[in-house]
Amino acid sequence: MREVVQNDEKRRRESVGRPGAGRGGRPGAGVRRALLLLALLALAPAGCGRTGGHAPGGGPAAGQQPEQAGPARALMSYAGRLRAEQAARVAAARRWGLRRVPLPAPAPPARKPHITTREGFEVDGQEELGLPPVLTTVPTRDKVVFLTIDDGAEKDPAFLRMMSDLKVPYTAFLSDFLIKEDYGYFKRMQAAGVTLNNHTLHHPYLPALSYARQKAEICGMQRVLEERYGRRPTVFRPPYGNYDRNTLRAAKSCGIRYTALWDEEVFVDHWDYREGDRDLHPGDIVLTHFRGRSEWKGTMPDMVRRFLNKVTAKGYAVARLEDYL
Repeated sequence: MREVVQNDEKRRRESVGRPGAGRGGRPGAGVRRALLLLALLALAPAGCGRTGGHAPGGGPAAGQQPEQAGPARALMSYAGRLRAEQAARVAAARRWGLRRVPLPAPAPPARKPHITTREGFEVDGQEELGLPPVLTTVPTRDKVVFLTIDDGAEKDPAFLRMMSDLKVPYTAFLSDFLIKEDYGYFKRMQAAGVTLNNHTLHHPYLPALSYARQKAEICGMQRVLEERYGRRPTVFRPPYGNYDRNTLRAAKSCGIRYTALWDEEVFVDHWDYREGDRDLHPGDIVLTHFRGRSEWKGTMPDMVRRFLNKVTAKGYAVARLEDYL
């Protein structure tokens, strides 16, 4: 049976035991539009609009409000909210030591892209059996990337605060043997809008297991996620990125619709790339791990800074993977 091996070296060495602003903090298009409309309203002649109901001096009759007060007030309120949101983003970026304010993601696509297995990542009978497609990137023209974080070993409260402050979306792929010491940490993550996906119960090298044992690993994690977090996810990532046909058959039987791998991996001190051009592309899935100083030369906030500084400088926003699947 053909086996798809993504990362043998990693397997050997790793035994995991909004309308907003533009670059550099400038007001975004939404703010500029709102301010322009306010300026136009301020410059409009007093006599514009209806002519009835005014007192002889040209002002409003007794008991009436100026005709533009309602729309102008609403517009001023909207512009104020945009300015407040932008100020909060600028302050959060400064507080967490970012070089630039992260770019806001575009609205989710009204029509989600059609997902197929990446060429060269197929298994025998993939289409005939209707097995979950294997993807490393999402087909989109949006200049976005997707941050995904694996396993659950490190439970850094500063990371949760940072991501909440910056309002950066991400997706977690969890293994039960690492999260069970603190299910509550990931409950707080879920409450902040993060999707918790399947990364098996014990993080094994799946192609070495029988179909029955692979199914137990994947379906078992589905049950944990449903019992602890109220939902069975539809997205799965095989440990180390390695799988075979039995993996995808088992995943399908457990309710999985997509097998998400990655195109880049970010660490505290460097990036790894799948593609020869060593660059980001629209729709790329970026992998990292829940890690801290015991295994990295830094913290998870350090990793997030490296990630955001690069993607923002390249003109990319971070979007929610689930919005495109």
